[in-house]
Amino acid sequence: MISEEQFQKELEIIISNAIREDVGDGDHSSLACIPSGAQGKAKLLVKDEGVIAGVEFAKMVFNFVDKDMYVETFINDGEEVVYGDVVLHVTGRSQSILKAERLVLNAMQRMSAIATKTREFVKLLEGTNTNILDTRKTTPGIRAIEKWAVKIGGGENHRFALYDMIMLKDNHIDFAGGITKAIEKTQNYLKSNHKDLKIIVEARDLNEVKEILQSDGVYRILLDNFNYEMTREAVHLIGSKCLTESSGGINENTIRHYAECGVNYISSGALTHSVHNMDLSLKAIE
Repeated sequence: MISEEQFQKELEIIISNAIREDVGDGDHSSLACIPSGAQGKAKLLVKDEGVIAGVEFAKMVFNFVDKDMYVETFINDGEEVVYGDVVLHVTGRSQSILKAERLVLNAMQRMSAIATKTREFVKLLEGTNTNILDTRKTTPGIRAIEKWAVKIGGGENHRFALYDMIMLKDNHIDFAGGITKAIEKTQNYLKSNHKDLKIIVEARDLNEVKEILQSDGVYRILLDNFNYEMTREAVHLIGSKCLTESSGGINENTIRHYAECGVNYISSGALTHSVHNMDLSLKAIE
């Protein structure tokens, strides 16, 4: 994953771009009927159940919109919530609360859905030595908060983007002329460009696993669309030479079985691309 400094920069970009997109030259609905100095208070209400995520991000949004807003938190990121729970109160200029409202809700609803699904997968893996990973199958422009939500739910982050890890998948291998050539070219590239990036190589069958093992410097082997028997055999072949990762349509019904095959990681795009947003609302307090 990227550095904490770069991650924070990504969050700032998300917030500034979202406010630009939503507010434009002004929230004219609020400007038209609410005095600029009017003070207000609102509560963030849960109308669903699951794992709440995005509380700290919401604080960043409120601070970006108006540094004078005050947030009182009752439920923190990663805690389980039920219908009727109040996550936070926000106090400040009414116009500012309304300006921040939609971004806070959109982000927290999405993040909470991802954290909830991740937590479900984490629970299914309890008692094994396997961790759940996200993927790059994220919503364009908001990857940082979606990957943050995975962490809040108890999962781990895969690479953040194309620039922070090498991942030689089937198309890279085919275009490069084969596994061994792809690995050799990659290692030469990293050396000549003075880059220190981990290398993951995808295997489509056991013969490819064996070929990958003939090269040194591979951090992890990705076992793509292997069945249980093939996965167990691959894990045995690989041993302690490098880490293992299973992927390819793994769901709630199959994830435990793959973990019991002994892989170190299971990656799932469903954590971020197949979730139903948690129902949240921001309501004025009289």
